[in-house]
Amino acid sequence: MRKVVISTLILIILSGCAYLGNAHYNDLFGPEQTQDRMVSHSTIEGADFLQNVKPVLDTRCVVCHGCYDAPCQLKLSSPEGIDRGLSKELVYDGMRLSATTPSRLLFDADNTQQWRDKNFSPVLNEREQSLEANLAGSVLFNSLVLKQSAPLPANEVLDDEFDFSLSRSQTCATMGEFDRLADDQPHAGMPYGLPGVSREEFKHLQNWLKNGGKMANIAPPTAFELQQIKRWEAFLNQDSLKYQLSARYIYEHWFLANIYFTPQNTQTFFKLVRSSTPPGEEIKLISTRRPYDDPNVERVYYRMMHERSTILSKTHLPLKLNDEKLTRLYQQFIEPEYTVASMPSYEPKAASNPFKTYEVIPIDSKYQFMLDEAELIIMGFIKGPVCRGQIALNVINDHFWVAFADPKKVATPAVGEMLIQHEDALELPAAEESNALAIKSWIKYSVREKRYLKAKVELANELFKNGDHLTTNLLWKGDGVNKNAALTVFRHSDSATVVKGLIGQEPKTMWVLDYALFERIHYLLVAGFDVYGNVGHQLVTRLYMDFLRLEGEGNFLGLLPEDKREQIKSSWYRKSPPSLSKFFKNNEEFSQPSGIVYKTDDPQHELYGLIKTALSPVLSEHYDYTSVPEPLASVNTMPVKAINLLPPVSYVLVKQTDNSHKAYTIIHHNAHYNISSLLNEDGQRAFEEDTVTLVPGFIGDYPSAIWYLNNQQQVAAFAEQLPLMQIEADYRALKSKFGIRRTHPQFWQYSDILHQAAKQYRGVEYGMFDYNRLENR
Repeated sequence: MRKVVISTLILIILSGCAYLGNAHYNDLFGPEQTQDRMVSHSTIEGADFLQNVKPVLDTRCVVCHGCYDAPCQLKLSSPEGIDRGLSKELVYDGMRLSATTPSRLLFDADNTQQWRDKNFSPVLNEREQSLEANLAGSVLFNSLVLKQSAPLPANEVLDDEFDFSLSRSQTCATMGEFDRLADDQPHAGMPYGLPGVSREEFKHLQNWLKNGGKMANIAPPTAFELQQIKRWEAFLNQDSLKYQLSARYIYEHWFLANIYFTPQNTQTFFKLVRSSTPPGEEIKLISTRRPYDDPNVERVYYRMMHERSTILSKTHLPLKLNDEKLTRLYQQFIEPEYTVASMPSYEPKAASNPFKTYEVIPIDSKYQFMLDEAELIIMGFIKGPVCRGQIALNVINDHFWVAFADPKKVATPAVGEMLIQHEDALELPAAEESNALAIKSWIKYSVREKRYLKAKVELANELFKNGDHLTTNLLWKGDGVNKNAALTVFRHSDSATVVKGLIGQEPKTMWVLDYALFERIHYLLVAGFDVYGNVGHQLVTRLYMDFLRLEGEGNFLGLLPEDKREQIKSSWYRKSPPSLSKFFKNNEEFSQPSGIVYKTDDPQHELYGLIKTALSPVLSEHYDYTSVPEPLASVNTMPVKAINLLPPVSYVLVKQTDNSHKAYTIIHHNAHYNISSLLNEDGQRAFEEDTVTLVPGFIGDYPSAIWYLNNQQQVAAFAEQLPLMQIEADYRALKSKFGIRRTHPQFWQYSDILHQAAKQYRGVEYGMFDYNRLENR
């Protein structure tokens, strides 16, 4: 009789007509109890998960559930994340008065039961392990069924029932709450706001869940990779204090990297982690909020941990290690003559200040180490702990170029002495850990920044007062081979991208980074930023970044004619708040003339040309917007009224006669009168100055729109009609013709095409895109 009842209940669930309450589940299937679901990848169940289930999860689920900002913290990108389940606790809470407890996979709990103790609830059945219970008691299965029972209207803009904002309220229903969710939100099934999975995909997931949701990790590292790990761990864990200090510095800059050893088509990566166990033993992770926090062990060991989660574009920072890189690190950190008498303290005020902690390591060693992988380091503040970048990113322009001061000119003994004398002034907000008082802290750090800038400007004025004035010779030229010498940053509202090269049209501003500035950006926004910190910590971080941006722009201004600097800077900061104007007024300025002889009334344009010429041997042309063929090239000169209608990032796929695809990215740059208004960014928008750049390939990690053009006739029509848009109705009409809306019946087929094209274009940089910012238009 019990089996008949259960079978009837399953049929009801499959029909989408009703759901069970928590008490009924307990009566029928017993209380919840965590399960051991892990099996070897070589078993039948493990092979089925990796071959039939994981591909569905990756391509249909991970595109929304992959990082800190996944709805309900449900990360479906690894067995550990699936088993952990979901939480009602918000990671991104801009009004949090006190820092909250971190909830990082692998680091902040050792097993599923510990996650349950932290109020994470299961999405797989944890009651009686029977075929019926495994389906009836699974939030994941019921979410899939709910989608099947209430499909979306085909290729239409969804109504207000659907909320796709990043700050939308989340129900995060447990199994006992699911019946109410289904009644209140019949369209809340998964994938949310997208078409359901196919019958075949549903069958794979259903069979997997019915049989207990057994999971396996991807295949272990190869013999070659294990050999490389052994060599690198031996280098990083020698007993000499010199090696220990160097390894600590290296780790604090590489802890986010996805390290690989094999050729470019690899998808096997490793993380550099801190462990309490030495090489040769099982890794025991040291869990701290920040990479420089006190490990509370006698000796830290730096280990290579296999990255077993699905690779996500938005968090992917690939770093290749080989014999050449190992030799380079030896030359930078071990070969120079300096002595490490004792290891520096992990006390927060000291450890958060790299100028104190690593004072004995030569500046040129540290700076050149960062320059060698400059794109990776800067990418850290975009793809790092922030994951959702609004706190860090509303402090930068939508499009700017980055170059670096030559180590031979700015990593000198005089500069080193100046940094030592003012290392207290270089203290960063992370010294206050994860709780801070915003206004009080801002005043304190603004005073310190002024003090440091005064010393820096005085030294620069002294160094360049005798005729050896600044020219493009100041810039690091990548030693003739390193394409990290020139970078472009694109901001896309609350996400951003860093790429090699000076890409796109001439931007409003440019940064020139020196060692101290580069280091502070990293320790402010990457090593020192705590996404679980309180509102004060996040606000102080954002406010301090104002100082660093201004300093980088100031270094660039020093190359321009002295009598034009103030005028140009004022144009960048129109309508700026009084506090910023006061900060400008009270700062000492670099007062030496430029060594460049300018010939026109547009020196900034001239300077951009000179910088491009100086860096031409190492400029990457991977995203050269001038190489886009007509008629698509005309998008780069669209009228501003049409540009205003574009979302931040749009991908354009053009089908070729051989069924392959060419890909392009349309990037909408929001213009601002200034970017120093913390709470009123929209009020500073200069809509009439917006610009657009169309480049070959893929820039960005969060597509807002996907366009698919079947042939050259459609390419011509799209390129002709896009610039003619005037109002939202025009955009929607164009989307109906050429766009792949989130309600398109074949959305997932086009999504697969998009990812396949991205894999071909990006190679080792490839990762799954995130659809949390996909528009509903």
